[in-house]
Amino acid sequence: MGMAALLLAVPSPAQKLIPAGEGWAGNSVNVTVFRKNSLVTHGNLQFIAYYDADGYVVLGKRKRKTDKWTLRRTRYRGNVRDAHNTISIMADGEGYLHMAWNHHNRPLQYVRSTAPLSLELGEPETMTGQNEMRVTYPEFYRMPDGGLLFLYRDGQSGQGNLVLNRYDLKSRKWIRLHDNLIDGEGERNAYSQTCVDEKGVIHVSWVWREAGDVASNHDLCYACSPDGGVTWQKSDGEKYTLPIRAASAEYVCRIPQNSELINQTSMTADDLGRPYIASYWREAGSEVPQYHVVYYDGKVWHDRNTGFRSVPFTLRGGGTKRIPISRPQVVTKTRGTRTSVYLIFRDAERNDRISVAVNPDIGRNEWNVVDLTSFGVGSWEPSYDTELWKNEGRLHLFVQRATQVDGEGVAQVPPERVQVLEVKLEQTAR
Repeated sequence: MGMAALLLAVPSPAQKLIPAGEGWAGNSVNVTVFRKNSLVTHGNLQFIAYYDADGYVVLGKRKRKTDKWTLRRTRYRGNVRDAHNTISIMADGEGYLHMAWNHHNRPLQYVRSTAPLSLELGEPETMTGQNEMRVTYPEFYRMPDGGLLFLYRDGQSGQGNLVLNRYDLKSRKWIRLHDNLIDGEGERNAYSQTCVDEKGVIHVSWVWREAGDVASNHDLCYACSPDGGVTWQKSDGEKYTLPIRAASAEYVCRIPQNSELINQTSMTADDLGRPYIASYWREAGSEVPQYHVVYYDGKVWHDRNTGFRSVPFTLRGGGTKRIPISRPQVVTKTRGTRTSVYLIFRDAERNDRISVAVNPDIGRNEWNVVDLTSFGVGSWEPSYDTELWKNEGRLHLFVQRATQVDGEGVAQVPPERVQVLEVKLEQTAR
């Protein structure tokens, strides 16, 4: 790969910050990239969730185009000293809020709101009652019919399987689609990222990890489901025999171990349903990990090395790491034959400000980096309101400064303000 062209831009003055309450900031539990979701819009309301300084879940809602949040400290609490124990929320098609929280190889903790658009949560429930004792990384996704998907890892790092549930809006019940969609065979596990496109096709990509050490991450794989998660296929339409294993997976990018390849990043699909996967790793012969966008053009996969970073670092060990860059989020906009790609990230090279790398035409490897804030956000990683983006093309980011100590440590810092950053992406593409 050749180095990408880089145009440095001044921080954009067009962004707007909407403050909410004060949140726990002693690690990255409120600001990890795999929160699905930290923010979610349903109709005229946007919801938010975060842990406060005492570890209680705070839910909030605001009317669209207003700055005033209604906040409620719930009775539910999490072990915020472990940054894996994130809160994930999603509103179903009826407006009921679903929440899962406090998971790191622990029994499922799941609740629903007592009424549509309410902040009042009911009693804890099971979903199916099966394989719910070793839950990690709970993620919700809304389907076009208003039903939900719920994915999580069953098992531990290096030895886990991917579980998939489906929520039916009419019956208001969860069913198990797959106990073991991606099988680590007791030797490895898949660290995945997921998205649902406008037609309801589910896209999943993942890296394999062979052990608890992040350095054992390798390769990038892909699968999709055109029928709501029942059957799965490769990008060329070839059907998978389930579960997917290391020998049967579609490898879209070969990346060896010890390449500083990160796990659990993000993916999206453009208006034509073509998948885009964002990650970072270090290419052979280089000391500097770079952000990459791997995408499918309908015929072949491409790897775009953004190439704008200059500072090396290495990934080793277990637990939540303190890393000088965030894992990225990626969104796209298609205009005619051109697809623009927006990579949202945080980098110590840029004083830990929130930044976006813009490529106005992914067919060419040219990136323009714009800072969206004038202030740093510590160990923040991007999460955003996926439903608002899908429905209206508006990007709202969950923002809070946080401090992550390497290897699951806890920083002795005061709580920090939780905010929503409303981004005008069209003004970053100049």
